Amino acid sequence: MKKVPLSSLRPFEAAARHGSFVKAAAELRLTPAGISQHVRALEAWMNIALFVRHPRGVALTAAGREFSTAVRHGLGHIEMAAHELSLAVRDRPVSVACIPSVATRWLIPRLPRFKALHPQIRVNILYAPDAGTPEAAGADLLIRHGVQPDGPATRLLGAETRPTCSAGFLATHGPFETPESLLSAELLHDETREAWTRWFAMTGIHTGSREGPVFGDFNLMVGSVIGGQGIGLCPTSLIGEEIATGSLVTLAETPSDTEKAYWLIEARGLSQETRMLRDWLLMEAG
Repeated sequence: MKKVPLSSLRPFEAAARHGSFVKAAAELRLTPAGISQHVRALEAWMNIALFVRHPRGVALTAAGREFSTAVRHGLGHIEMAAHELSLAVRDRPVSVACIPSVATRWLIPRLPRFKALHPQIRVNILYAPDAGTPEAAGADLLIRHGVQPDGPATRLLGAETRPTCSAGFLATHGPFETPESLLSAELLHDETREAWTRWFAMTGIHTGSREGPVFGDFNLMVGSVIGGQGIGLCPTSLIGEEIATGSLVTLAETPSDTEKAYWLIEARGLSQETRMLRDWLLMEAG
């Protein structure tokens, strides 16, 4: 069975509404002959006359009037559905998935600047500690910590960590001028004690796991560092504001975790709003 020539429906509807091939052609920026060809294609498919042609113009047949009503309603429903879907897509918030430390220490403090530039775009922040892709996190964008992913990813921030303490802790317990001087200090651990073991090894000091409290999340540990409770290995990129104001101090230039970074990964088929947020994130990190 031949399919109805859908491309001819709009020219037919315009001709039926105007009662004129000439006026329909002007509206659709076609020629009257082009309108006539579309109408004849429908008539051939339906095997019925839709218009009566006479020297002064055209007039709908009874079948043409009935069909024009159906076409007008059908096109109206399509336009309404397309309009509503377009509004829904434009109103959908852009979602970014990341670990809490990136959200609280870097992303959320910067979002007011994005909102000032693009007040019409809503941004949702999702918690995604283990997601490898935005799709797995149910997000448009994913900020992931670790070594470079196998798939497409853009380096957003460095993840190098350095021994860090508060200015007050340094004044009370310092100075810490050498890696050896840190051995007697209160060391704070993010999830495991292995990070400090690796850092000391990089400086030529081979020692077992260091004593000190272990925190299940970097946000908890950095809160203790800021509170003057000890020294923690902190990603410098996430404490830039505290370092700039002098409330936190890095105690050594030698970094660990140099092979890691915070990577920005995009879902497929980004909306215009998501592309705007992506570009802004890269600019902020740049």
